[in-house]
Amino acid sequence: MPRARPPSSAPRTSWRARAGLRVAGALLVAGTVTLCGARSADADIFEYVDADGVVHFTNVPSKGDPWKLYAKSKDGKAAPGGGFKPHPFGGGGVDRYARFDEHIREAAGYYQLPEAFVRAIIKVESDFDPTATSVAGAQGLMQLMPETGGRMLVVDPWDPRENIFGGCRYLRVLANMFNGDLDLTIAAYNAGEGSVMRAGGIPNIPETQNYVVQVKGWYRRYRSVPDPTEASVGSPE
Repeated sequence: MPRARPPSSAPRTSWRARAGLRVAGALLVAGTVTLCGARSADADIFEYVDADGVVHFTNVPSKGDPWKLYAKSKDGKAAPGGGFKPHPFGGGGVDRYARFDEHIREAAGYYQLPEAFVRAIIKVESDFDPTATSVAGAQGLMQLMPETGGRMLVVDPWDPRENIFGGCRYLRVLANMFNGDLDLTIAAYNAGEGSVMRAGGIPNIPETQNYVVQVKGWYRRYRSVPDPTEASVGSPE
């Protein structure tokens, strides 16, 4: 089956996914990361591409490899009083849960992510409202912060297809960064990769901890119920 062609706004990435899964339900991986404990105040992230074309990430770059700064340390969108407040949205019926199927399948296939996982992120982030904006300023279906969207080369975060591709590219970067660890990938999407590195695991942030539980519950739901609409109007497992 041919790989879905990316949109013109979606960059072609230099990393590649290794064949295999780290643990059941984990994400395909092609990167490494060094997790530092809470004592580390600096969680700037560095990357380099090895001779096999695999991208490696770390917050403690060694002297022998050509590391380049990937991202400055910043917390993500997790904050007290989180959640989203929708803009006026004319298409808020249950049909919205299947409205973006083509984009989700295309982006999930291109970035080698489980489709059910992408749906779970969108469900928790925006409940499939492409006009949603969070109190922290995150935008669209996958609630991309403007800086994150810029790093993922998203020009229009309100365009559903572009937002989904940007969010999936970020999820793939995080999955590579944390060696396919599902919990850490989810936590980093919510709280930022810097927060996860500083904590040496899931940060002690109630919103982030609850977010991990919610996403994994919806992930199980979308994996067990084939119809996206039926799955979305039910309850997470």
